[in-house]
Amino acid sequence: MCLTASGENGLSAAFMLCYNEEWNLWKRSRGRMQEKIDKLVQWLRDQVSSAGLNGAVVGISGGIDSAVVAHLIKRAFPDDSLGLIMPCKSNPKDMEDALKVVKSCGIRHLVIDLTEAHRTLFGAVEAELKAIGEWSEERARLGDANTRARLRMTTLYAVANNYGYLVVGTDNAAEWHTGYFTKYGDGGVDLVPLIHFTKGEVREMGRLLGVPEEIIKKAPSAGLWEGQTDESEMGTTYEMIDKYLKGEDIPERDRNIIERLHERSHHKRQLAIAPPKF
Repeated sequence: MCLTASGENGLSAAFMLCYNEEWNLWKRSRGRMQEKIDKLVQWLRDQVSSAGLNGAVVGISGGIDSAVVAHLIKRAFPDDSLGLIMPCKSNPKDMEDALKVVKSCGIRHLVIDLTEAHRTLFGAVEAELKAIGEWSEERARLGDANTRARLRMTTLYAVANNYGYLVVGTDNAAEWHTGYFTKYGDGGVDLVPLIHFTKGEVREMGRLLGVPEEIIKKAPSAGLWEGQTDESEMGTTYEMIDKYLKGEDIPERDRNIIERLHERSHHKRQLAIAPPKF
């Protein structure tokens, strides 16, 4: 809260007091986030070391989450970090943005186009199911999108195996809580450094790390189909999810959506569910 005073000089003094107070709060906030970044970098090093491996790899989509992770692993492993750009029926703009991320952090990268691999695999599934009259056109779009995510996961692990790296995921707290990720796709990773950070905090982290502002402000999208955005698919916004996770009041409609998404996605947040031992 800023203090006020009367009179011209008083207003000027009050403005400066308010400005200084806000500036100090901003600096403290940045300092706390920088401390968290430093701890994450050390945590990544510790995890790779304890696994007896050499470094880390991440899939770079052109969005803020993978951009932040790319910067983190580059800091943790300057000579043993790798970014994979894996277009698969993708918007060319996403490739452009992914390359901007690469340039901003200087991470070594590979481009592996999975479009043909996806066409072969998903085409075979479609042909077989149509042949027996059991193809669901209604569910095809989601199946297509999830297959792409799982192809990327398989590719990441194939490359990680070649270099002796761990696969680092990009899911943030909002995505993890709502289950907004593909099981054994982008959810199939070894490490999830952003899992305790809200979307807003990830953006704050991105600014400190040097992620391009256009990437930070880009509408979040998994790139599943033309015009798809995370928020339109979830039915609520990251702002609402962030507030919910911080215990703040949000409209009942948004709260109900978030709680329903969480309840229906428990299976995504654990390994294969086993029955009790009889």
